[in-house]
Amino acid sequence: MHRNLGGETLFHLFIKINDMDKINQTFTSEFLLLGFSGYPKLEIMYFVLILVMYLVILTGNGVLIIASIFDSRLHTPMYFFLGNLSFLDICYTSSSVPSTLVSLISKKRNISFSGCAVQMFFGFAMGSTECFLLGMMAFDRYVAICNPLRYPIIMSKVVYVLMASVSWLSGGINSIVQTSLAMQLPFCGNNVINHFTCEILAVLKLACADISLNIITMVISNMAFLVLPLIVIFFSYMFILYTILRMNSATGRRKAFSTCSAHLTVVIIFYGTIFFMYAKPKSQEFPGDDKLQTSDKLISLFYGVVTPMLNPIIYSLRNKDVKIAVKYLVNQKAIQ
Repeated sequence: MHRNLGGETLFHLFIKINDMDKINQTFTSEFLLLGFSGYPKLEIMYFVLILVMYLVILTGNGVLIIASIFDSRLHTPMYFFLGNLSFLDICYTSSSVPSTLVSLISKKRNISFSGCAVQMFFGFAMGSTECFLLGMMAFDRYVAICNPLRYPIIMSKVVYVLMASVSWLSGGINSIVQTSLAMQLPFCGNNVINHFTCEILAVLKLACADISLNIITMVISNMAFLVLPLIVIFFSYMFILYTILRMNSATGRRKAFSTCSAHLTVVIIFYGTIFFMYAKPKSQEFPGDDKLQTSDKLISLFYGVVTPMLNPIIYSLRNKDVKIAVKYLVNQKAIQ
């Protein structure tokens, strides 16, 4: 009787210890971001470079937002979308760049579990929203050039505000789904992220469980937020090109090309980098593949910092209305 009781007690104690061990293996309180720690001599250079680009992002996009709000000449659908894009770029970079700068200068590379989840959410939400916004902007240019007489009716204020709202809402919902699925995975104590941010693909590599559901939802997300807007952009510009080539006026053709060239440049840069990151086939990676992993980090850096920096530069250099609005605001500030 006593021996049976002792056996049962030992059995229950073994089960309890085993369960606690599983909890300890599954729960991760923080992550460690490797970043560019493999190149310590270059970290100061990266810090200065990223800081300068971040300041340009804040200044350039901030000026575009202020210009689109306070200059009545820019109260059109195109500049409304551009203002949304600028605000999105500021939000996206501000969710990851400050922590990256801190890690480069202070060597503090740890990030809390909740902080990682927030960073992942904002990164994925802003990227998804930008895909839809670029598609909406292409449709806006199509209506403006191919149906100019019906443009005020088709692209009324209610319509373009609704289009932007749908972009933000769908991007947020998509990110909630992807982030919640990723952060529910067990990591078995493996908390070293070979990246400088909590990028979702880098985090998924740490999971010690089946990630088939994550892959399926990621494929669906790629179809909805990468392929679908790209189809809209492609057909919009096919119709735009056809319409431009049929124009008799050389001045009209130049104006139409200049209107679309800035947006098309941003689309090519954005989709070129994001497709390389999320749509390329993932081969089996080994710990020694340092060059491959470093190239992925640099491409991610290009997508996350360089593209938001180039957006206001491209739009301001290629757009006379923006130049005039910015000069007007600068002069007004100087007078005050």
